[in-house]
Amino acid sequence: MTTVGIVTGAGRGMGFECARRLTGTVDRLLLVDRDRAGVAAAAHELSASGCAAVVEPFPLDITDGVGLAGLARRARELGVLRAVAHAAGISPTMADWRRVLMVDLVGTVMLAEALRPLLTAGTAMVCFSSMSAMLGPQEPNPAAEAALGEPLDAGFLDRLRDAVGPSVEDSGVAYSWAKRGVQRFVQREAVRVGPVGARVCSVSPGIVATPQGRQEAANQPSMKALVARTPLGREGRPEELAAVVAFLLSDEASFLTGVDILVDGGVVAALQDGSRVRP
Repeated sequence: MTTVGIVTGAGRGMGFECARRLTGTVDRLLLVDRDRAGVAAAAHELSASGCAAVVEPFPLDITDGVGLAGLARRARELGVLRAVAHAAGISPTMADWRRVLMVDLVGTVMLAEALRPLLTAGTAMVCFSSMSAMLGPQEPNPAAEAALGEPLDAGFLDRLRDAVGPSVEDSGVAYSWAKRGVQRFVQREAVRVGPVGARVCSVSPGIVATPQGRQEAANQPSMKALVARTPLGREGRPEELAAVVAFLLSDEASFLTGVDILVDGGVVAALQDGSRVRP
């Protein structure tokens, strides 16, 4: 049986490190990224490293339904889908609020729907959320939660805007809602795919030293303060996130599904505790 893995956002950063880890666990690995040159270079680097898996670049925007159908066809042609690490996404400084929600939440759901027919016993998927999902408003907002539950609805963006108010037009606020939606989707998807023996979890990174993270830090001075509040006193490393993802995708995590794993160095705990960790 030929096993297949898919990593999105694989051109750099956490996605690339996830791909590096998966080269030792599947026979064929599809690297997905909208950056055609970047994903080709990533595939070449992994192949040149002498990895066991056959690595193939697959340029794709995850909000492209036709392209996602092609990705599913290609995975089916190659073998049995074993692992999916969905790291593709954009951060607040990269787009306006609508695009952030479309890529980070709607694109996640579109990918899962395209791949769902390929899931079988032992298939595992990990979607990237963010610690920001836990740092937004905590008061109940039933209308917003209802909108998040139907991200493929034609009126989704307008429904969420009506529920949250004009603040959601701030791309940082939209990012938090998108990542909250990813966590909610993973819970529902775990219930949906469990009967066939498949699993799905999410991970929520804190501040991680990646090119995308550096771009955000250059535009958001508050990120430096968050690092200062982190109990471990530093940013995360991409390979640390990839190690958690690799575990969640492995048979060792065979009873984990429908949960989010916070990988933030303890900063959310510090913020919720209200303690001052260091000067």
